[in-house]
Order: sequence, then C-alpha cells, then structure tokens
Amino acid sequence: MAGRIRDEDIALVRERTSIVDVISEQVTLKSAGGGNLKGLCPFHEEKSPSFNVTPARNVFFCFGCGVGGDAIGFVQQVDHLTFPEAVERLAAKAGIQLRYLDDGPGSRPARSQQQGLRQRLVAAHVDAAAFYAEQLLTPDGRLAREFLAARGFDRSTAERYGCGFAPDAWDRLTKHLRQKGYTGQELVTAGLAKEARSGSLIDRFRRRLLWPIRDLGGDVIGFGARKLYDDDDGPKYLNTPESPIYKKSHVLYGIDQAKREIAKQGRAVIVEGYTDVMACHLAGVPTAVATCGTAFGTDHIGVLRRLLMDTDAYAGEIIFTFDGDAAGQKAALRAFEDDQRFVAQTFIAVSPDDMDPCELRLARGDAAVRDLIARREPMLAFALRSVLARYDLDTAEGRVAALRATAPLVARIKDRALRPEYTRKLAGDLGMEIETVQRAVGSAGRPGSPPSPVAPSTVDGPQRTVEREALKLALQYPVLAGPMFDAVDGSAYADPVHAAVRAAIGAAGGAGAAVGGVLWLERVRDQCADLAAKALVSELAVEPLRYPGAEPDPRYVAVQLARLQLPAVTRRIAELKSKLQRLNPVDHVDEHLRLFGELVPLEQHARALREQAVGGL
Repeated sequence: MAGRIRDEDIALVRERTSIVDVISEQVTLKSAGGGNLKGLCPFHEEKSPSFNVTPARNVFFCFGCGVGGDAIGFVQQVDHLTFPEAVERLAAKAGIQLRYLDDGPGSRPARSQQQGLRQRLVAAHVDAAAFYAEQLLTPDGRLAREFLAARGFDRSTAERYGCGFAPDAWDRLTKHLRQKGYTGQELVTAGLAKEARSGSLIDRFRRRLLWPIRDLGGDVIGFGARKLYDDDDGPKYLNTPESPIYKKSHVLYGIDQAKREIAKQGRAVIVEGYTDVMACHLAGVPTAVATCGTAFGTDHIGVLRRLLMDTDAYAGEIIFTFDGDAAGQKAALRAFEDDQRFVAQTFIAVSPDDMDPCELRLARGDAAVRDLIARREPMLAFALRSVLARYDLDTAEGRVAALRATAPLVARIKDRALRPEYTRKLAGDLGMEIETVQRAVGSAGRPGSPPSPVAPSTVDGPQRTVEREALKLALQYPVLAGPMFDAVDGSAYADPVHAAVRAAIGAAGGAGAAVGGVLWLERVRDQCADLAAKALVSELAVEPLRYPGAEPDPRYVAVQLARLQLPAVTRRIAELKSKLQRLNPVDHVDEHLRLFGELVPLEQHARALREQAVGGL
C-alpha cells in the first residue's frame, strides 16, 4: 500500500500514548477499583457508566455496546478517522515523526497528502487563527480592539481566547494559507475560503472580529465572526459552515477551557454568546459554554453528559442563562423540553434587568455574575410561571385553560418524588382545589394523552415489569423470542417509551430476523426516534431477566407475552360490553351483531391468555 506508515512507528505511537489522557479529553473518568477507570460511553447512550479503561494495558472496553480497543481505535471511533489519520493525530501530540513506506517510484505521496484530511483542516485553522490574531494588533484591527475593550476585555483576555480580526481584503488569508502549502480545495472544504463569481478564491470572513472555536481536545475547528461596521450587510454573527471537522450541533464554544471545571464542579452554565462565555470565566464562573449559531439540542446534551457523569449516581447541574424577554422565555421553554432527555437537574438564571452576563459584569461587576448563577431557579418552576403568565387567572376560563397547558409539564417531571410537590404548587398558583389539579396531571400522564417525544415512564406496577421483560427478551434473546414477540404489536405497550422501543425493533426488521449481539442492538438503537428510547435499549440490553434459571426457555417467553397482551385485551372487552349495554338491539341490529361478533372471540382469547399467563411460572 503506497504511503503506509511503518509498523515500528505505529508501535512507538502506542507506547508513548497514554490512553487515559486521550479518553479524558472526551469522557470524565472515575476510579472503578483494581486500577481501572469508568465513565459514560461516548459511543452509545447510557445512564449508568459501563465504559471501562485499563491503564495498565492501555485498552478500553464498553460492556454496554461492546466497543473496545486501544488509544488509536478510540480516536478512530470518536472522531470518525481512518487508521492512518488516527495514528498521525496521536503522533503529532506525542512529537513523533512518522516515516512512510515507499512502494516504488512515484508511489509515495507528498507529505501534505500523507496527512489525513482532518489533520490538514485543523492545521489550516490553527494557521488561520494565528493570522487573525496578528491582524487584531494592526491599525486595521482598531475597531475590533475597541469592541472588546468596551465590553471589559483587555489584550491578555483577547490572547487567552485567541480573538482575531479578519482584514478588509478579499483574499489576504487565502493567499497567506496558499503560501503555506494548503490547496484551494482544502481551504474551501475547511470553510475558510469560498469561490467568487469570477471563479477565484476569496476569504469567507472580512472586516469582522473573530473567535476561534475549539473542540473538546482543544483543536481549532471553526470560527465565529461578529460584524463591526454599519455598512456590512451580512448577519450580525457569521459562523464557519458545516465541514468534515465542524458540526454546529456538536460544538460548544469554550468547552476546551471549561471541561475540567465542569467535570470537577458537576455543573455546566449555558450562555448565549462568545462574550458571555468570556465574561463568566473572568467573573469566576469557569463552567460557562455557548452554542455556536444553533439552538441547544440533543447532541450538545451528549457532550455535557459525558463531562458531568450524568447518571443516577453522579447527578450534575445544567444552568441556562437567557434574556428575560419573550425570545429568552421561548428559548427557556425549549430547553425544558430538552431537560427531559437527561438526568441532570436543570435550572435557569435570568437577570432582573434583562442583561446578559457580559452586560451584567460591565454594569455591576464580577460578583453580580456569580450571584446571577447562585440565584438560579429550577427550570420547571420557571416554565410553569412563564406558561401561567399567558392566561388571565382572574377568570374561570383562564384558570381552566392554564391548567390544561401546565398539567402536561408536571406530568412529564422525570423525578416522580417532585410531582406531588409541583402539583400542590400549581394548585396554589391557580387557586384551584388540589384534587382537581391532581386529576388533570394524572390524565396528562396516562397513555392515550399526547405524550412528549421523550416522556418518562408513567406506568407503574406489574404492567411496566411485564413490558420491560418482553423487550428484554427481544433484545437479548431474539432467536428464542422472535416469532412470538413479533406477533404482538405496539398497542400492547402502555408506556410510551416502551412502545417507542417496540416500534424500533419492528423498524429494525423484527426480532424474528435477528441473531442477537452488538449489531442487533445497534440496529434497534439507530431506529429509535429519541434519546429516551435509545437509552432504554442500552439499559434493557444488560438488565437481567426475572427468569429464575440460567437461560430462558420458550415457555417463559409465552408466559410473558401472554401477560403483556392481557391488559389491552381486557380493556377492549370492557369497551365492547359498555357499548353493547348502551345500544338498543332492536333499533341497531347490525351494529349490535357486529360488536357481539367481536366480543365473543376476544373473550375466548382472554381466557386462553389467562390460562397461559398463570400456568407457566
């Protein structure tokens, strides 16, 4: 293979690379005893850490999804690199000069081609960041320096965050990088340059203040650019476009500087802008990060969960800061929907005077920023207050409408111990009897009500246990359970998340067509529409069955599926009997016969299910 890295160099990279250092850039690791470390797997959704690292052997393995390997394999997986690209990245960090095999005349590619695409794009961004930082100090960068100074940031702060200035020229950066050996295609792919109408390349950013955006590992992967001049007809903020290394839904500005404090404090503060991140860090809130040109979403949650060790055992805090205006309230309520996707306790901090953290620091000092975060309010309390404010609670109609709007919020609280407390609080806010509010909350949480895409479980007792057991059989023993499991559709599942997993199993081809193992679980996870269902698949894949023996048998499967179907069949029978009682058989002969014809076989089916359900174990 032309340009293959020498085996001895690959061995040297493995020898000089600490797998703990590499993985710690992406995952918070804690001691698991025996010299091993444990954290949340970055390759699949999970609530309990099953990702294990063994420093003595420089290897990792996830007992949840089965992914494992060495430091090179980890970098390949987490950054979607080829094997040579992963080796090159680790070699660069270890200061190792790699040598490449030459398989014949003309076969060895140039060094710029030997490097992986990711390394070339990152290197181009590093050189661009240095260029922009130099331009900030020139006379042309005066307005950018004044912008920073007016917001309380001196030269040392600008250097700490790598602030720069894109000059008033069409292709200054492009020419600079081309002289360093980067190709035009590399600059376009990186999002640093674009094609002009004439066909020549021009700089993407001009006459703007820039912030380099770094990933968890500290690599520069993009830029955020703010306009400075009134005659600039572009957007206020312009970000790097999507590229092989820049995915805005995964990026959090400031994460490289905040990650260690986030892991240490178990807290992340989400702000809205680059200057807000800088202001918070300087004011003594070092856990602040910001999204880059997009709303806070599921992928951002995944990044933070791994840093927070966000599990039932390691609860963290997410604190959102938003302006107190209507747009800020809308953003906060959208964040509340995301809150239901992860375990961390979620809060919101809103300045009384609608100032963002940067403005607050300028007006009232560092202590005011720290106080803002200290005065955080539970996200749910804020969400309820914001919704109630839309209604006239002095009228009966307004109170009823407000109850209908807020009851689903209380019903979706993931911590069930909090639901009664917030039910009582809501009753007090509305001035209604607590029994009325309790009924509304209970109705909003029952199957049949429109659920949140990630609504938590609202089904208790034996039914929930049976549903979980059936899903575990399909995930863990698809060959055994397959045909019987596939014959029972999703209507038998009362829990909406259980039903979502059942739908995913069907979309993955059904348990009857599976052979089990990691690939089967991955196929099911890929078909899950939301994070709650994905997490449940991982959980059920390793949760022990309630079967008393070592391995389940066909009779156990039959018993569980009978118990699964019986409640739904029983409910349908009750519905049919109720309709028949209300129906006059003389006036509605055909309808009466139709309902009776449905009832008889259903009752026979129910008797068979009861016999099977009680006669097995």
